[in-house]
Amino acid sequence: MKIELTMLAWSAALCVILAVPYTLGFIAELGLPKVAGNRENFPAGAGWVGRARRAHANMVENLVPFAALVLAVVIAGKTSGMTGLATELFLISRVVHAAVYIAGIAWVRTAAFAVNVVAMAMLLIALVG
Repeated sequence: MKIELTMLAWSAALCVILAVPYTLGFIAELGLPKVAGNRENFPAGAGWVGRARRAHANMVENLVPFAALVLAVVIAGKTSGMTGLATELFLISRVVHAAVYIAGIAWVRTAAFAVNVVAMAMLLIALVG
């Protein structure tokens, strides 16, 4: 399997895994019945729980265009060392982004997000170039 697709699969796995910490945090804070309910008037989450939830939401928002770009690059036959590097950068930056977001380290989070954007730009350049 091409490295681009492997990194896409690992990125999808990261997205799934990122739901676990805040779900457990909500269960600890609110109890299982409230979390398992319909979540009407559900709190946004405070502290690390809220940050973990937002980190997951941000991953979902970025995984969609990343997946589209990876699939387009692979289908178009435009894979290269640069596209492989781009997908590796994306995954690494998303792991760092999630960790520092949950920990509350703002500037490092922003830098990790910037790397994520650069990685997607590299894929777009490879696709249209």
